[in-house]
Amino acid sequence: MLAALGVAVGCGRSDEPDLVNGKTHFVEKCARCHVLARANASGVQGPNLDQSFGPARRDGFGARTVEGVVQEQIALVRRRSTMPPNLVTGADSRDVAAYVAAVAGQPGEDTGALATAGTPDTANVLAKAKGGKLEIDAVPTGATAFTAGKAESPAGSVTFTMKNPSDVPHNIALQDGPEGKVVGKGQVSTFMQDVKPGSYTYLCTVPGHADGGMKGTLTVK
Repeated sequence: MLAALGVAVGCGRSDEPDLVNGKTHFVEKCARCHVLARANASGVQGPNLDQSFGPARRDGFGARTVEGVVQEQIALVRRRSTMPPNLVTGADSRDVAAYVAAVAGQPGEDTGALATAGTPDTANVLAKAKGGKLEIDAVPTGATAFTAGKAESPAGSVTFTMKNPSDVPHNIALQDGPEGKVVGKGQVSTFMQDVKPGSYTYLCTVPGHADGGMKGTLTVK
């Protein structure tokens, strides 16, 4: 990837990229594979974007050059790459590349509208167990998040279920406890556990997903 920096050139355009849209698509479609600190992305499959572009930026390569490289990598997926083709296209591809170019290897945190871009606002959504069943689904966008960031259940035997409506594989598990099977779109991850009064963390065990925000707190009373 870095070798391309030596020949990349900025692309002319008539309007500025939408960084909020770029971060939103990055979080939903790229964060599960790539590391990018400003997007709270800690994927384990693709290149670490902070390590890839941080040194280049410090060596004097501008954001436009980095943007051109990222956009080329998205458009021309290498053979046998784990990244699917056409992951983002058109203006969305340009916006993702511009966001990565703006923040990769840069210290600090995103501010303003960028701070919450791409993050589903489910942290305070509460799921309650009914009839010994607790359903906490994955969000449909592909972002690393459940539809509820909090859950409540009485003590006893509980069947945990997670429907996955997204294109990204997910599961549901209890931290240091049982876990459901990792499932694809349209499938259900489930397991049963006897729970005692206390606080538990439920999460997705796919590498990088819990660190990206796919976890919550279960309170058993």
